[in-house]
Amino acid sequence: QVQLVESGGGSVQTGESLRLSCVGSGFRFYLYPMAWVRQVAGQELEWVASINSDGSKVDYADPVKDRFIISRDNAENKMYLQLDSLTTEDTAMYYCSQDSYPPMREGRRYRDIFGEYWGQGTQVTVSS
Repeated sequence: QVQLVESGGGSVQTGESLRLSCVGSGFRFYLYPMAWVRQVAGQELEWVASINSDGSKVDYADPVKDRFIISRDNAENKMYLQLDSLTTEDTAMYYCSQDSYPPMREGRRYRDIFGEYWGQGTQVTVSS
């Protein structure tokens, strides 16, 4: 069955970096656009970034533009999110998700359409 597993989160200080990973299985990973979304406890899901199926096109939400980099390795069925210059505003649970093309860009829609395939997420905590 379709499965997505996230890893790489942790607790860091403001300005530090993390690299999140997502491994996909049970589907033809290389055919799917993918995305990262995040959720602060008690708040709505927020779209973070998207990448098309071959990795040639990427898109970022304004709050993370120029600080985060999304990438993928289709040979390994993996997607990554490099998080640089982290701020306390980036504290959230991060999930990887399948996406559409063009990207949906609306956090809630990712859960509605693809949420059944999500993993447990990976927690990023940034303290000042």
